[in-house]
Amino acid sequence: MKRVASALVLATAGVINLSASSAVNISDFSDLAPYVYPSNRAKSVPAPYFTADGQSYLQLSPDGKRVVKYDIRNGAETETVMDVTHTRQATIDRIESFTLSPDGSKLLIATATEPIYRRSTQAVFYVYELRTRILTPLSDEHKPQRAPLFSPDGRMVAFVGTDNNIYLSKLDFGTEVAVTTDGAVNRVINGVPDWVYEEEFATSRSMSWAPDCMTLCYLKYNETDVPTYTFPMYEGTCNPMTQYALYPGSFTYKYPVAGQPNSVVTVHSYDVDNRKTKNVTLPGNDIEYIPRIAYAADGSGRLLVTTLNRDQNYMEIFSVNPKSGVSKSIFTEQSEAWICPDTYENMTLMPKGMIILSARTGYEHAYMYSYEGQLVKTLTSGEYDVKQFYGTDVKGNYYFQSTSTGPVNRVITRVDAKGVSKNLTPATGIASAWFAPTMDYYAVTYSNSTTPPVCTLYSAPADKKVRVLEDNAGLAEKYASAPKPEFITITTSEGVTMNAAIYRPADTGASRRYPVIIDQYSGPGSQQVLNRWSVDWMQYAAMNGYVVITVDPRGTGGRGRAWETIVYKNLGHYEAIDLRGAARWAATLPYVDPDRIGIAGWSYGGYQTLMSVSDKSSPFACAVAIAPVTDWRFYDTIYSERYMLTPQQNAQGYMESAPLNHVADVNIPMLMMHGTADDNVHLMNTMQYVSVMQSLGRFCDLWLYPNMNHSINGCNSRLNVYSKMLDYFNKNL
Repeated sequence: MKRVASALVLATAGVINLSASSAVNISDFSDLAPYVYPSNRAKSVPAPYFTADGQSYLQLSPDGKRVVKYDIRNGAETETVMDVTHTRQATIDRIESFTLSPDGSKLLIATATEPIYRRSTQAVFYVYELRTRILTPLSDEHKPQRAPLFSPDGRMVAFVGTDNNIYLSKLDFGTEVAVTTDGAVNRVINGVPDWVYEEEFATSRSMSWAPDCMTLCYLKYNETDVPTYTFPMYEGTCNPMTQYALYPGSFTYKYPVAGQPNSVVTVHSYDVDNRKTKNVTLPGNDIEYIPRIAYAADGSGRLLVTTLNRDQNYMEIFSVNPKSGVSKSIFTEQSEAWICPDTYENMTLMPKGMIILSARTGYEHAYMYSYEGQLVKTLTSGEYDVKQFYGTDVKGNYYFQSTSTGPVNRVITRVDAKGVSKNLTPATGIASAWFAPTMDYYAVTYSNSTTPPVCTLYSAPADKKVRVLEDNAGLAEKYASAPKPEFITITTSEGVTMNAAIYRPADTGASRRYPVIIDQYSGPGSQQVLNRWSVDWMQYAAMNGYVVITVDPRGTGGRGRAWETIVYKNLGHYEAIDLRGAARWAATLPYVDPDRIGIAGWSYGGYQTLMSVSDKSSPFACAVAIAPVTDWRFYDTIYSERYMLTPQQNAQGYMESAPLNHVADVNIPMLMMHGTADDNVHLMNTMQYVSVMQSLGRFCDLWLYPNMNHSINGCNSRLNVYSKMLDYFNKNL
C-alpha cells in the first residue's frame, strides 16, 4: 500500500490547538532544508548487476530508457543491452528496475512499481530476451506481481500474485502454472512473508529454486489466527486519495502484537515435472519462526531451513531433502539472551560450506561450517565485532567488515589462508564494500566525520586502485560551515562510560551559556555514534545556538554482548539511567545552561525519550518524541519478545518498561509527532499516551501527519518534522 503525505493537525491533549504555535510557518526554517532528507543525501554507488565473468556490469540509464553494459576496468560503455524503443512484440515507456537472469540470457523488467511495506513492492513485470529483443509480459492474468525469481537456468520465473498464490511462468512455452491455490488476503500467504517477518527478519521473498531447476521450495504463512489491525485513510492534499474526500477509508492487515498468535509457517516443495507439492516436516519440537530457507551452494540439492524458537534464544538449521522430505539437524546456536539477528539473517552459503556470524564468545565473529554441520575454521576472533562477511577468493582469502579498530569505526580486512590479516581501509572512519562475483574487483566506500563518502574501485588481491566511482565533489565545500562532531566519551556519576558525539556552536569559548539537545536512538544493537560523514538537523541546531550531544547508552551495539544484553527483559531502564546521566554530565560543561536541556528521538528513540523523562528527578526541561512505542504490548511479537519475552512470561518487565505507566512522573513540556498510517509503530501508542495524560489532568502537544507511515517521508514532510521539533525547543528551551 502506498503511503502519502497530507495536511497537518496540531493538537494539545487531543484538542485542536489554535494558539500562537499555529502561526509558525515552515518557511521560517527554510535554511534548515539543506540539512535534512532528501537534500542532505550523499551520492552512493550500490553494487551493480555483474555479468558472470565479473568483468562487465549492467546499469540503467538515467532516463530509464536503456540497460547498458559497462567495462568494470574503465567504466566505458560497451553495449546497449536493452532499449525500450527497440523491443519486439510488447512496448513499455521506461524501465524502473531490472534483474539479470542467472544464465545471462534475459532481463526481468519492472514497471508501475508500488511500495507495499518497508521492503516489499509489487510491479508489472516483463521478460526481455537479449538475443531476440522480444519483450513479453511476465503474466497476462496476474497483475501486478511480487517477488519474481528466475530459475537457475533462466527458463522459468516463479512469482506471487495479488491473491497470495505462487505462479510459475515457463518462458520457453509461454505457459503459466499455479503452484498454490489456497492463497487468500489476510489468511494465507505463499512465497512472500507476512508483515512481521518482512519487518523484523529483513526479508521480502520466501522461495528458493533447486540447482537443477526441478524443485521450487517455499514457505506458507497461515495468518488466519493473527489478529487484524485497521487504521483510517484520508483524502489528504499530497497525492490526494479522492475516494476518501467525504468519508475516510481504512487499511486492514494482520499484525501480531506481543503475546498474540503468529502466522503458522510451514515448508513446502513443488516438483516442476509432476506438479506435485510435498509438505516438509521438520523434526524440531519448539519451532516458532523460519526466517530463512535456501539451497546449499555445493550443488547437492540440500535445502537449508533456519529455525528459531519463540524466545529467539535457540536457533537450529536443518538440512532437508525436498524430494524425500527427510530432514536432519546440522547446526544449533543457543544464547542466554536473544540470538544476534546477524546469525540467521547474514549467513553466507558457499560451495565449500557456510559462513555463520556468531556472538557466542561475547563478540560477533565469523565461523566456517561444512554442510554436514562440522566446524571447519574459526575465521576471526578478538574483542571486536564482525559486521559483514563479503566472501572468499580463489586463493583462500576472506574479506569482512569489522569494528576491530574501535566501535565508532568500520574497517575492511582481508585474512589470508594462513590467518594473516591486513586492513584494506584506514583505521578510523567508516568503510563498506561490494565485490565482483569473481572477487577480483572490489569497491570501497569510505567516509569520516570530515570527509564525504568516496567510492573507489580496486583490483584484488593486489589492492591496486583502478578508478574513483564517486567522490561526492563539492559536498564538503557545501557544508564547510557546518559544525563537525567531536567524538568523546561520557562517564556518568554511576560510572558508566558511553561513546558520544558533540556538536557545538562556534563561540562556546565565550561566557554565554547554551541549551542542550540530547539526540539518541538507543535501540538494542543500534549505533548512532559513528565516525562517518553525516549532515543532519544536529549541525543546523548547533549553528543556531544549541549544543547537540548524540549518545549511545547501554544496550546499543559495537561494544560486545555484555554491554548490549544488559537490557534483556528490561527495556528502557538502563538506557534512561544513562541518558539522564549524560544530561547531568552536560550540565557541568562551562558553556551549558543546566536548566535548558532537552531530549529527542524517533521510533525506539521516541520510546526512550519518554522513558528518560519519566522520572521526577529527570534533568530534562523539554522533550520531543516522534513515532514512539508507549507500551511493548502494543508492538509486534518478533521485536518485542526478542528482548522482553512474552507479556505472559515477563509481566513485571512489560509493566515497568511502558511509558504509559510512568506518565505521572512527567513534568515538562512534551511534543509528540506521529503518522496516522504508521503500519510499524501504530498511532495507538501515542493516542493511548495522550489519553492517560488527559485522565491525569496533564497536557502535551500533539502533531499528526495524516496518511504518513513510520518514516514520515515525502512532500517535504521530513523538513516539517524537524522544523516543528526545533520550533518547539526554541519555545521551551
